[in-house]
Parts: sequence; C-alpha cells; structure tokens
Amino acid sequence: MFCNQCEQTAKGGCDKIGVCGKKPDVAALQDLLIYALKGLSLYANEGRKVGVADAETDEFAMEALFSTLTNVDFDPERFAALINKCVELRDKIREKVGAAGGSVDFSDSAAAFVPENTIEGMVKQGEATTITPPDIDADVASLEQTTLYGIKGIAAYAYHAQVLGHKDDAIYAYVYEALSAMLNKGLTLEDWVGLALKCGEINLRTMEILDAANTGKYGHPVPTEVPLGAKKGKAILVSGHDLKDLEEILRQTEGKQINVYTHGEMLPTHGYPELKKYPHFYGHYGTAWQNQHREFAEFPGAIVMTTNCLQKPLDSYRDNIFTCGLVGWPGITHIQNNDYTPAIERALELPGFTEDVPGKTVMTGFARNAVMGVADKVIEAVKSGAIRHFFLVAGCDGSKPGRNYYTEFVEKVPKDCVVLTLACGKFRFFDKDLGDIGGIPRLLDIGQCNDAYSAIQIALALSKAFGVGVNELPLSMIISWYEQKAVAILLTLLHLGIKDIRLGPTLPAFITPNVLDFLVKNYDIKPISTPDEDLAAILN
Repeated sequence: MFCNQCEQTAKGGCDKIGVCGKKPDVAALQDLLIYALKGLSLYANEGRKVGVADAETDEFAMEALFSTLTNVDFDPERFAALINKCVELRDKIREKVGAAGGSVDFSDSAAAFVPENTIEGMVKQGEATTITPPDIDADVASLEQTTLYGIKGIAAYAYHAQVLGHKDDAIYAYVYEALSAMLNKGLTLEDWVGLALKCGEINLRTMEILDAANTGKYGHPVPTEVPLGAKKGKAILVSGHDLKDLEEILRQTEGKQINVYTHGEMLPTHGYPELKKYPHFYGHYGTAWQNQHREFAEFPGAIVMTTNCLQKPLDSYRDNIFTCGLVGWPGITHIQNNDYTPAIERALELPGFTEDVPGKTVMTGFARNAVMGVADKVIEAVKSGAIRHFFLVAGCDGSKPGRNYYTEFVEKVPKDCVVLTLACGKFRFFDKDLGDIGGIPRLLDIGQCNDAYSAIQIALALSKAFGVGVNELPLSMIISWYEQKAVAILLTLLHLGIKDIRLGPTLPAFITPNVLDFLVKNYDIKPISTPDEDLAAILN
C-alpha cells in the first residue's frame, strides 16, 4: 500500500498500515474504487455532451468518493460492494450515452475494467493500480493528487447537501471532468493548475449549496451557550458532521428519557434553531476526533458516528458504538435506513450519567448571519482602533506533535484582536475565556469545517464594507490541515486569490518543491513557524 492523503502520513506515505488504522487490503480496495470511478467518469463526462445525466450515478459518485476519505470507512466488504456498484452504473450509463450518439469507444483499461469475484481478487487488482502513474512528471503528479484529494473533499460536502435534497449539476460535471482527466497522460502542468483551481471554485459552490441546505432546513445558527458538563440520565453521544443524522436521533429519542450530547465537529449544531428546540438535546462531551479512544471509553452511553473521524473502536466500548451512513468498521453495528433503534436500546441498557456533572460552558453559533447582524459594531470597532486585527485560526486537529502551536498562538493574540475559528482545530482552545471587545466576543466559533463558506462570506462582506480587497483587510489566516476537506478549502481560498495563508503543522507530502515554489510566488503561502515569529510578522 501507499497512502499520502492525510497530514499524519508516515515518512511521506504510509506503506505498511495507515496511521489512521487503514489496513493494506482496504487501501488497495480504495485505490481500485478510485480507478473504477475514473472509468465511470469517462462515460459520465461524455454523457454531459449529449444530454445524458443520471441522478443515481451522480449521487453514487459522491458517496463512493467520500467513502475513501480519511477515517470514514474501514470495511473491505463495503468497498467490494461499492466497486461492483460502480461498474454496474458505468455499464448502464455507457448504454445511455451510446444510444444518444455519444462516443463510447475509450481505449483506457478503466473503461472496461471487470472486478474479480472475491475480495482477495479485488485487493490484488487494487495493488496493481496507482493513484498517479509513475511515468508522469513529478510536478504534474503532485497537482493531480492535490486535485484528487480536493475532489474527495468536494464529495464530502456534496454528500451532506444531497441527503437534504440540494444538488448542482456543475459539481457532478466537474468531478467527472477531473477524474476522467486523470486518465489523460498528455495533460501539462498548466492544465493541472487550471483543474486544481477549478476544484477550489467548485468547492465554493458546493459549500454554498450545503450552507443553503443546512440553514434552509434548520435555520441560521444563533449564538448559543453550550454546557460541557453532563446531566443525570441515559445518554447518546453523536460524533461526526451530519445534521440530518443528528435530527433523526433527536426525533427518535423524544420521550425516551435519553439526553443527546455532541462530540467533535457536532458542537456547532447546538446553534441551529430547529435542533435547539429538542429539550433533551443537552450539551457537548469531549473534544476532537483524535481523543475518542479516551473519551468514548469514559462515556456511559451509546455512541453514534455519523461521518468521517472514526478511529478503530477499543474493546472497552466496541458494543456501545454504532456507525451510520458511509462510516464503517468491520464488526461494528451499522444503522440501516435511518432506524436508530439499536443505538437507542443500547443507551437504555447502559447506566448513563448517575449524577449531574458540573462543567464549563462554551459559545458557538457565530456563523455569517450572526456576525453580519452586528457588522456595524464590528466595522465601527475597527475604524475606532478598538479591534486591530482578525485572525482566522481554523482547520483540522490531529495528534501529531506540533499542533500545540495553535493553542499558543491563540493565547498570545493581543487583547485588541479577535479570533475567528471553525472545524475541529478549535478544540485546542475552544474553552478559553478571551473576553470581549465592546461586547463582541474575542473568540467566535463560526462552526464546522463545512462552515468555511460562512467565514469566506464574512471576509467578503467586510472587504465590501471597507472598500478594499480581502487581502487588504486586517485579517490573517492560520490554517491547520489533516484530511481532504481541508485540501478542498485551501484550493477555494487560492481560487479566490487570497494570499499570505500560514499552513501547518506540516506541508502536504504530495506537494513537490516546484509546486510549493509556485504557491509561494503566486499566493505567498507559507508554513507556520513559531507563534511569536508569526504574530510579529503579521502585526508589524
């Protein structure tokens, strides 16, 4: 196996077992699924030219891509089923394209790939494939991989949107265009720069429709105080990202005397009015995904993983954890058809919290609607000098050494500056009391990584209010990355022309020196150094 798609990859690429826990057979099946999707994309891309599109195929492509994202699915049987389904849909759309007069004569082997009948056989086929061919230019391969990982991030956001009924054909069309382009060895470095930046453009659109899906269904988030303690009674813990899954759990636990808690990136869901209305939606338990072994082992109720961020379940809570949607681990009970009865029954069997547990509270719900609702106060505070600078300290968290940088950075931000944050990177500092500036909290939790759209809209609105470009605002972006959604967001920022981004804790292993030099020269992107050095450089 070889996998370099996440920040914690070992020695430039995991080649024996993934740092995430991914085994070689699953890695091979994921590679084979990507290969099969490239073949499907040849026909889907051609189909767009002759007016052929298939909703089932489009939705499947997003689900399949999302399944290969870091910490989503570790179950080889489910990947075998996805590969077979991909080939089945490929053959169906090939017939439709041919009937419509489109070209179906592709010489690439991915167009006619036939999977073996056994998982073992598929694993061997996967081992014979590569994400990028070894005979192409290293810089081209770097941008091709960057684009592929960005597409995986797009797929995650598109999946969340489409389960709420929101879609955009431009998203599917781009994904097919880019995946089929990966079979074209004649593309130049310039071609891949264009495809990578277009990935950022399409991801912006994807986050926009996801934002519309979430706010249209659950209302715009409002500033909300969330308890970090616990309430006496039975309990279910919901981790991941998906709002619809949480809504279903809240609905199905009504009247059952079970308190529902969030974990990880589900914290911002407490700010949505249509979710807040459930009286048994109590508080937040734990911190970021990489701490789940300790936190899940200590939680006295059932646990539901809704999307990516799953780690190998420990024996101590193996019977208490459930997966749903695209998440999977071999031997772990998977929720079928949105029926959470197994998790609810397990929660009722477990002791829950035997007494109230006091704890601090934190604020969330400062998405774009809430922040722009007080835009006049923010603008006046900047003009008067009360607010000197904004820092967006955001992104993914992880266990690799070096991430304490972000905690120290926030602690050292001067008291006349405001920290905006989103995604699970905030759990390094989310419970710190930074005070306020004229009633404006100095720490504003915008939401999940999915809510990067809100941060972008806030920045664009401020730039319009001040009559300057985003790069001229007193705003600096300090980004931490871990997986492929962060890659998609970074490409979106580059598409928007945003410069001077500090990225860490380490740079992606799939970025070659020449590609990095391109990013430095054109976007002034740079690795983080130390909090003191970076703050001095920014503020001076």
